[in-house]
Amino acid sequence: MRLQVVVPVTLVIILVLLYLNFGRLTETLIVMLSVPFSLVGGVGLMWFKGFNLSVAVAVGFIALAGVAAETGVVMLIYLDSALSERRARCAAEGRAFTREDLREAIMAGAVERVRPKMMTVTAIMGGLLPILWSHGTGSELMQRIAVPMIGGMLSSTVLTLVVIPAIYGLVKGWRLAPLSHALPARGPAPAHLSAE
Repeated sequence: MRLQVVVPVTLVIILVLLYLNFGRLTETLIVMLSVPFSLVGGVGLMWFKGFNLSVAVAVGFIALAGVAAETGVVMLIYLDSALSERRARCAAEGRAFTREDLREAIMAGAVERVRPKMMTVTAIMGGLLPILWSHGTGSELMQRIAVPMIGGMLSSTVLTLVVIPAIYGLVKGWRLAPLSHALPARGPAPAHLSAE
């Protein structure tokens, strides 16, 4: 019964903290998408290992939700930084910001995030994988905490590097005009040229 209260309260706290960080609901919801996507990997590995839901497993999922939200926040920070730089460049060149500019900004921001994300995943996996083969007092309890985090980190990696940039592009680009529509229309030819 306590888990039915603790887990929703944890998700609400994460949601409020994300909203206080970004100040916008769209970015908050984009990051919150990382939580259910990371649960997919955790549930899958839990099923593969034959574990049932328990307090230890729930603790693992709560820790996983925090890590998944954190990696999503860092990805959005990289994307926002690349987007701001691209907008400043377009303003300096005196032209409108187009969907092509948005795509290039997202590619640049996502590529910058690959190495930090892989370092985070490698560090977490390196610390948790030995627990799966450990034996002794408390090892079964620790395995039930570690399994959701290991599986969830695998699936959240795919989400952070692929899905979040795609959703970010959809959210930021639905008001932008394509490149062909963003170019200024040519005015009428000068009188001395039209006379010729």
